[in-house]
Amino acid sequence: MLKLKYLFENYPLAKEALKNWPHDEEDLDKLLSRFRISSNAIYPFKSSGKLAFLRLAPISEKLEKNIRGELEFIDYLCENDFPALVPMKSLGGETLLVLDTAWGEYYASAFWSVEGVQIENTDFSDGIMREYGASLGRLHSLSSAYEPRIRKWSHEDALEWIKGVLLRYQAPPCALRELESLKSALSSLERTPRNYGLVHYDYEPDNVFYLPEKNKCSAIDFDDGMYHWYALDCCQVFESLEDCLPEDGAKRAKEKFIEGYREHYSYGSNEESLLKPMSRFINLFGYARIIRSVHEAFENEPEWLTELRKKLERFISEKEGRFGE
Repeated sequence: MLKLKYLFENYPLAKEALKNWPHDEEDLDKLLSRFRISSNAIYPFKSSGKLAFLRLAPISEKLEKNIRGELEFIDYLCENDFPALVPMKSLGGETLLVLDTAWGEYYASAFWSVEGVQIENTDFSDGIMREYGASLGRLHSLSSAYEPRIRKWSHEDALEWIKGVLLRYQAPPCALRELESLKSALSSLERTPRNYGLVHYDYEPDNVFYLPEKNKCSAIDFDDGMYHWYALDCCQVFESLEDCLPEDGAKRAKEKFIEGYREHYSYGSNEESLLKPMSRFINLFGYARIIRSVHEAFENEPEWLTELRKKLERFISEKEGRFGE
């Protein structure tokens, strides 16, 4: 998540960035108004009538090698017929630009939209859940054979980043204890080419689109990917299903998801045993991102920002309550 000061819309910045990509001027303001900002600023636009998305982030918020590694991985997936969002080349033929603007330096990319409806907006039927699982199984199968030129960061790099955040923003002792306990737990896990590789990290129902006409899923938002145990992606899915569905529905959805996943990649008792440490990592990484985001306060904050801050502070307390689980 970006720092709160970057959560304000900036249409002039978006329009300046869009000068680098072919885009339609018609209805541009209306489309840009549908922006969303979380870990990036995302502004919709159209090019030759087709929907696309501009992605912006201050360079202080990202690592360039991670973005370039993300784009390389997406290219690899597309070359292997995996349905994923496709980067849109700039007028100069590039997929990543570093823009020096009046608002600071920004990383800028653009992506074509994908087909279908977000899984979170479906009925979570057995067939959809099987295809959802099959999609992630295919992704992990391709990842296990992937040899990158630009390697994204690993869970160990992320743990070091977490440590730096906890120290800089004076997190309570319980957070540092959880970090050391988690590092010890993860260091004891078996790591093989079959269970560890480049994960998506956010394969949740809002980042995967289902197209019923073709019975296929397409994935977006590879931004947070890192080298980790593949079980982490499964853990994210299962926790999301528990948030979306009643207990019985979530249980059945998980079963059907695993059925589909197993069509392309292995999932058994070893993967189940990894879910607990994966959940702890997800919780602590999210915790560090939030305390970094909310640390800076502003005078005369708008009401929406004050309410968001309160919500995030509740999340911080909830995540602290999960330490050690």
